Amino acid sequence: MFAKLLIANRGEVAVRVIRACKEMGIETVAVYSEADAESLPVSMADESFCIGGPQASGSYLNMDAILTLALAVGADAIHPGYGMLAENAEFARRCEKNGIILVGPSAEVIESMGQKETARAIAKKAGLPVTAGSEILEDAEEAASAATELGYPVMLKARLGGGGKGIRVVRAPEEIPSAWEAVCLEAKSAFGDDGIYMEHYLEGVRHVEVQILADRNGKVLVLGDRDCSVQRRNQKLIEECPAPEISDGLRRNLWSAAEELAKAVGYVTAGTVEFLVKGEEYWFLEMNTRLQVEHSVTEMATGIDIVEWQIRTAAGAALPYTQDMVRVGRHAIECRICAESGKNFLPASGTVTMLHVPGGADVRFDTAVYAGCTVTPFYDSMLGKLIVGADSREAAIRKMKCALSELVLAGVSNNREMHMKFMEDTTFVRGRYDTGIAEEVLQRQ
Repeated sequence: MFAKLLIANRGEVAVRVIRACKEMGIETVAVYSEADAESLPVSMADESFCIGGPQASGSYLNMDAILTLALAVGADAIHPGYGMLAENAEFARRCEKNGIILVGPSAEVIESMGQKETARAIAKKAGLPVTAGSEILEDAEEAASAATELGYPVMLKARLGGGGKGIRVVRAPEEIPSAWEAVCLEAKSAFGDDGIYMEHYLEGVRHVEVQILADRNGKVLVLGDRDCSVQRRNQKLIEECPAPEISDGLRRNLWSAAEELAKAVGYVTAGTVEFLVKGEEYWFLEMNTRLQVEHSVTEMATGIDIVEWQIRTAAGAALPYTQDMVRVGRHAIECRICAESGKNFLPASGTVTMLHVPGGADVRFDTAVYAGCTVTPFYDSMLGKLIVGADSREAAIRKMKCALSELVLAGVSNNREMHMKFMEDTTFVRGRYDTGIAEEVLQRQ
């Protein structure tokens, strides 16, 4: 097992990794920007070092600073969290070159599955169904030709996209030029790569993902599935495990497809295979080669500590479970509490003047926020994740309503009330919703 681990991230995920390491007896090193000098991970870690200014480009994305520090403090491994450098193949290669283990799959897997058009080809070869799509497009004119061939509506997507960025739905030819320009600019800014491809856009679908965990011996475990269809601007708001209203046959097919893909690419540690689902049909969407924000609902539903086993498998430990031992015995729901204001849900900032975290059995609030902390405008707006678990979906919804009503987070505008609307919405409560539900619910507010 690792003796010392550096966390190359911030906020809630840094806190989550530090807690797991403390329980495993691993020393932790936190890195932070000047804006995060008073953050919770800084006080929790065994060692903490400032590596740059408030902009992520000069701190959390600064590979040279992170690797230099890791070598200086004698870190055995680096945990990238999610976002930031978590799916950066170059960073993975540089870690390997410097004799440091990155908690995640190999650089080759990150690169092949991170390039969406390559991932689609690999998935298709492994027998997974994929939506109709194009190769990398050169310009808006070529995009217009591809859209005509695929049939509208289509979706322009950044090859290295993630987190809802670098995506535009196009419904008519006249929308292509502006959508192309917007996706190129966003992709270049967010990922440093403006490679764009196109897929036929499926409407009325659900976004269902399968959590996997794999070790270096080739064992791949499926830790259930999650529904992530409640999304605004392609960013997830609510996740639940297991996905509701899915037949046993479809669930078996999704699990089998995720396992096959993981084995095909030689995957190690925690990862997620995402699908679009409509009726009994499903299509491969992408593979996330990292820990995901919503791993917490799977932990609540299965009782398996995904972060712990992500670290253990990265260190070479064999998984002690068999697939039969994995039980999704409960239902869990997660609401992402974000710093947002107004009807347009613009990012908010400020100082948290009061924080009351809900309690009780099977209630969890993963956060790095505390009373008196400052929420800055430099990073993602997520303040924390409220997770509940119960013996049934109906009970989980009731528990989430109770937890949301108890949560007090004053001083910074947030979306707690919006989540309460979902918990009371008939379509959501029935569990028969698709990716259009957020727009429908928010229009009724």
